[in-house]
Amino acid sequence: MTDRSRLDGQVAFVTGGGGGIGRGIALRLAEAGAHVAIFDVFPERAEEAAERVRERGVEALALPGDAMNTAALRAAIAATDARFGRLDVLVNNAGGVSGRPFLEQSERSWRRHIDINLVSMFAATHAAAPLMIREGRGGAILNVASIEAERAAPNFAVYAACKAGMVSFTKSMAIELSGHGIRVNCIAPDHTVTPGNQGNRAGPVDSASWKQHEPAATDAMNRLIPLGREGIASECGDAAVFLCSALASYITGVALPVDGGTAAAGGWVRGRDGSWTLNEGLSLGG
Repeated sequence: MTDRSRLDGQVAFVTGGGGGIGRGIALRLAEAGAHVAIFDVFPERAEEAAERVRERGVEALALPGDAMNTAALRAAIAATDARFGRLDVLVNNAGGVSGRPFLEQSERSWRRHIDINLVSMFAATHAAAPLMIREGRGGAILNVASIEAERAAPNFAVYAACKAGMVSFTKSMAIELSGHGIRVNCIAPDHTVTPGNQGNRAGPVDSASWKQHEPAATDAMNRLIPLGREGIASECGDAAVFLCSALASYITGVALPVDGGTAAAGGWVRGRDGSWTLNEGLSLGG
């Protein structure tokens, strides 16, 4: 029986693929047989991830560049096409966030959030989809959103609005590109261990260099998540392989939470005694 999760011979382009969720997706795509082009703002991260891809027996292309520079992003997609002669999978993963109350956030900050989270997705999709159409084999576009797209996010209002826009764009593109056999989906992670949220936004991918959280903080975090732990980047990669492979051949326009159940929990929190309450320390009656 053919393994329908395989992507042998296909070519994937991953923005922000040098670290965190993007790196986890790039490596899982490589393990499924895809050649992977990795676009990342940090050259050393792009090359390190590319080397890990090559270790999995497929080809890799490291493409340093800033996703907020749409010309550089388009040029990187063109370079991928020139190298491989095709493009089958686009992963719009590049993104960023800084937390502060909206009224304290500058217009420059709003625009940077929009450029990295939304405009980069528009530009990459605009450049990549015609290559998929040209080859006539269809393709898969995966956008990395967040469960913040679907809930209030105080101090992260602009970021959440961008992620909501990503979900909406996913649905619209799923319809617009359906006639070409191009499926467009997104994943919506929540708490996931990445270099950025471990204090290493620009440093080594090596987890040995990351800051260590106090046990009490880790426990508090884990009790917010029904499955009792933060996610790891490779789990987002597993979801990406599913949505980009023939296993999901009849799935398009969906936003799949990869969040350990936090979206489903809807504010329910596991207390220290293991019981569930709407807020830790508050009884159901009060």
